[in-house]
Amino acid sequence: MRVDKRKVVLIGTGMVGMSYAYALLNQAACDELVLIDINKERAMGEAMDLNHGLAFAPGSMRIFAGEYDDCKDADLVVLCAGVPQKPGESRLDLLQRNADVFKTIIDPVVKSGFAGIFLVATNPVDIMSKVVLELSGFPSSRVIGSGTTLDTARLRYLLGDYFHVDPRNIHAYVIGEHGDSEFVPWSQAMLATKPILDVCVEKDSCSLDEIQEISEQVRNSAQVIIKAKRATYYGIGMALTRITKAILGDENSVLTVSSYVDGLYGIKDVYLGLPTFVNNGGARGILPLGLQPEELTQLKNSADTLREFCNKLSL
Repeated sequence: MRVDKRKVVLIGTGMVGMSYAYALLNQAACDELVLIDINKERAMGEAMDLNHGLAFAPGSMRIFAGEYDDCKDADLVVLCAGVPQKPGESRLDLLQRNADVFKTIIDPVVKSGFAGIFLVATNPVDIMSKVVLELSGFPSSRVIGSGTTLDTARLRYLLGDYFHVDPRNIHAYVIGEHGDSEFVPWSQAMLATKPILDVCVEKDSCSLDEIQEISEQVRNSAQVIIKAKRATYYGIGMALTRITKAILGDENSVLTVSSYVDGLYGIKDVYLGLPTFVNNGGARGILPLGLQPEELTQLKNSADTLREFCNKLSL
């Protein structure tokens, strides 16, 4: 009898990677978790620490520090590896150094015989997803990034707090770059089944200016957290776990992952955070939105910004 196992390989055991691993364990999101890091001793220690919590976990899981050969039968390889930005270093210089790091990772993963899905978390995630696409030679459906999933969760939390409703009843998205040019297409935002813009017109307690301020809070959230505690990792760890469950569970869930765009909205050859159907094949397709002209302009500007940086990279 053949028993399928849900196998995830995590590359990079920093705070983001281990927040993801911890969330996987607590949600019993996979059956086997392999940790890979350039610092093998750290990967071993992290695996040991997680294993010591298995007695309290909701399910069983095999967790160990491994090698690139362990990717050969994995369903998912999650990339959290990268280098920190140096003082005075330009964004492009950081990009180039992270691209160089990925060259040393993607080749041995592919050579192992890996035939699953790449999930990229390393920032800037949209550009690094394109780097993985080019280095791996995989179909674009099998290379996705965390995109604006965390930004969308932040938006829903803040809107839920503003309207005093459960964030799960807020249906709104942050799209575009995971970064400075991201934005909220308010024409698509709903409170349950009612457009949020209509709610603001009808209620004296709701202000359009305050709604716009929420989108600014979302955009600046990471910097506020970094100033307070030097890094963000819990939220993205849970976002990655949600994407993982959608893939391993073949859910066809709509999540704002970073997906390859090649023609939609007149945009080509770039990764953007957009509502995407996610299943065990990766990105099944992007859900087209009825964007207003000004929103479409914002999305195209976001794409142009990302493409400009991609074109300057040397791979």
